[in-house]
Amino acid sequence: MFKRRVIPLFVPISLLFGLKSYIVYRVYFQIDIENVMQHIILFINSFIVPFIFFGLSVWIKSDKKRYAFLKYSALIGTLVIFSNIVFYRSFTDFITIPQLFQVNNASDLSSSIFSLIKIYDIFIFLDVYIIWRLCRKHRHRDKHIVYNKRQKSLLLIIFLLLLSFNFLLAEIERPQLLSRGFDREYIVKNLGVFYFHIYDAALQANMRTQKIVADETNLDDIKQYIEEEVRSDEASTMHGVAKGRNIFFISAESIQSFVINNTLHGEEITPFLNELVSDKDTYYFENFYHQTGQGKTSDSEFITENSLYPLPSGAVFFTHAQNEYHAFSEMIKAKDYSSYVFHANNNTFWNRNQMYESFQVDKFYDEEFYQIKEEDEIGWGLKDKLFFDQTLPYFSELDEPFFAKLITITNHFPFDLDEEDRTLEPFESNSNTLNNYFPTVRYTDEAIEQFFTQLKDAGLYEDSVIVIMGDHDGISANHNRAMAQYLDKEEITPYDYFELQKVPFYIHIPGHGEGKVESKLAGQIDIKPTLLHMLGIDTSDDLYFGNDLFHEKRKPFVAFRNGNFVTEDFIYANGICYDKETEEVLAEDHETKEDSGPCTSWKEKVELELEYSDQIIYGDLIRFLNAD
Repeated sequence: MFKRRVIPLFVPISLLFGLKSYIVYRVYFQIDIENVMQHIILFINSFIVPFIFFGLSVWIKSDKKRYAFLKYSALIGTLVIFSNIVFYRSFTDFITIPQLFQVNNASDLSSSIFSLIKIYDIFIFLDVYIIWRLCRKHRHRDKHIVYNKRQKSLLLIIFLLLLSFNFLLAEIERPQLLSRGFDREYIVKNLGVFYFHIYDAALQANMRTQKIVADETNLDDIKQYIEEEVRSDEASTMHGVAKGRNIFFISAESIQSFVINNTLHGEEITPFLNELVSDKDTYYFENFYHQTGQGKTSDSEFITENSLYPLPSGAVFFTHAQNEYHAFSEMIKAKDYSSYVFHANNNTFWNRNQMYESFQVDKFYDEEFYQIKEEDEIGWGLKDKLFFDQTLPYFSELDEPFFAKLITITNHFPFDLDEEDRTLEPFESNSNTLNNYFPTVRYTDEAIEQFFTQLKDAGLYEDSVIVIMGDHDGISANHNRAMAQYLDKEEITPYDYFELQKVPFYIHIPGHGEGKVESKLAGQIDIKPTLLHMLGIDTSDDLYFGNDLFHEKRKPFVAFRNGNFVTEDFIYANGICYDKETEEVLAEDHETKEDSGPCTSWKEKVELELEYSDQIIYGDLIRFLNAD
């Protein structure tokens, strides 16, 4: 086929890169293979992508440019893979385009990133070295190889056949894979990480156009859905209970509910938060789930401010900070409340300086308002106890009544804490992340107890409401083996991992005396309407997907951004429908392709609600509501 019967250089390069890709998928990403077909598809797409991409070198006439294309393509492709490996170790997910615009966070993430890089990662770059040597060797031997039109046409046909074959297998294994792209791992498993990035780019381009073509008629179906499925016209028993009180909202970094009322080394992990559970002035929601996506803490802020879902990729704080919102901070102004945020980090992290302006937050007290000595830092900012110490004096200058959000930071990955600050010894397992998680959780628990005491001493406690919420999970699925060891389980199933997404949520009302443990299903989406109603604020003209947590009539499910959900009877996690009470598997739609058994109708409702929320954000539809 080719002149002098020389095998084109892109062929061995493609084989090398493809072998590396397959090893990465199986070893580094540990992609779950459920059947032989999935194994075949993953193996095939590992080689098809590099074969097609490196094969483009045939169309480059200049020898020098051809070899440069092969060398630098291998290097860039490897950097893409390596970036996804580091990201995956932290988030068990793949990088999306909106995530790339968050590089201004990198300076604050340095310690976290370095802890995610392993010495054996050098293997990822081994084939790059070999490819560069091959190019140098062949540069002289194969000089002036020219491919004629017939050869190029034949190659193009082969490329198209391979591409079609890959997509055909993916469609057989997972019908409507790209139109139902809730799960990025399914796309990578069936098409590969590079096709995923191409798909993500096309998706982002399509979403950018939605704002341009949107008009107020896009709100009609959404309004009708909210009226019929979400909103309740009845006032709850707690309506207006917080009128005139200051509200302190503690966003507790990465605290999950499995530590509440649990022990390590025979000691309570969170003694103060445990005590608060049974306090008669406290409502504790034991089945409360975080609903964040890739935006993590920023997503939790977005959800609680707007009662909208985060986006399927990236962080709304970056991608749609210029939208108009009807946020909690804006709405409380109707009752003459002012709003403030306290966080000992820089104001551009997560693009907060722009987003808070869109939310109409009155003032952001960032790191410039704190004295942060080197010995007082913990990775991302000031240690929690010192943070509360230095925040307290600012309350005297706030306009009352006020809403003050305080964002803690000590219990953040990689959970580093100096020995002198530890009052609980680490766990002992194969995961340093989980091991060190417990001492930092204890430290935050002590800091919150200290804050309660400080409010009492300052005379601010009695006339306030104190809300405490875990913002998102801290232990990813990469640590399931260690988590199973701590929980004394054989393994962490998708059901178990779903339940680990519960985070603590407290509403503490000093002097109330009617608090209790609430078992009803709840999520971060419910916080905005709950607090607004507690302040006696009307929400009839607002768009939101949560419910007042004190309403008897509530939406019967809690949805996750990836399409997972929980109802009173079922849990749907990673394509598996479970009986909520018995944990029995009722259906697996990655086997049946479409049918999720008794979860099917619920799944359709969840997908519709997520779609409506996305339409509001992508189309910037609140601008039409505000115009009205």
